[in-house]
Amino acid sequence: MDFSHLAGRHALVTGGGTGIGLAIARALAAEGVQVTITGRRSEILEAAAGQTPGLHPQPFDVSDPEALSQGVAAAIAARGPVTICVANAGIAEGAPFEKMDHALWERTLAINLTGPMLTIRACLPGMRAEGWGRVITISSLAGLKGLRNASAYTASKHGLIGLTRVLSEELLGTGITVNALCPGYVDTPIVARNTEQVSRLTGMSREDAMGTMIRANRHRRLIAPEEVADAAMWLVAAHSGSINGQALEIAGGQA
Repeated sequence: MDFSHLAGRHALVTGGGTGIGLAIARALAAEGVQVTITGRRSEILEAAAGQTPGLHPQPFDVSDPEALSQGVAAAIAARGPVTICVANAGIAEGAPFEKMDHALWERTLAINLTGPMLTIRACLPGMRAEGWGRVITISSLAGLKGLRNASAYTASKHGLIGLTRVLSEELLGTGITVNALCPGYVDTPIVARNTEQVSRLTGMSREDAMGTMIRANRHRRLIAPEEVADAAMWLVAAHSGSINGQALEIAGGQA
């Protein structure tokens, strides 16, 4: 794939200090992109940036609209317009629908759906001015089908795919594409935390709880974050302009 057009561009990756976000940030930086990585914990971001040239920490919480606006503005002031926006920050907390409290619902939608909307909106002016841009949202297989005992998470990820598709239509002809990646269970800290939660709630051993997630992936293994990063890089490659409004499954088989 041809990435020569990426050198010197500015990308913003929310939730870029760990997991999928960090893998994507590192892949972009390897092609000469200046990558702003965001997240709530500055020490995590600074550690990641210290290990990879081209990564720049910008701590903020995507569920705080004012902090998000100020953080994106500071990144643009430091490194120029954002032309690659990866809306990756998210949480995955589960509860049976009838036992889910209202706060969990509100928190999940604020981070997983409103946060990406605000992030993308803050980055679009620079893409329009450049006449080129790539927006990648990180949804989930739960954005394509129902995930038991995760109604807030499932609703937020379905909504993110809806937002992706609407924006792809509204931005037709601008040189900006908008696509969603929909991975299954990825070997990230979120999956590790969810394994502990499932074990605690069900009484399963940690190994059995992990096994339920592994079996949910069609190829019967956890997905490496780099596999998702490779899909993201395909979407920003030189000849990716005809890929638009798609929800790409990364799960070892059909959902």
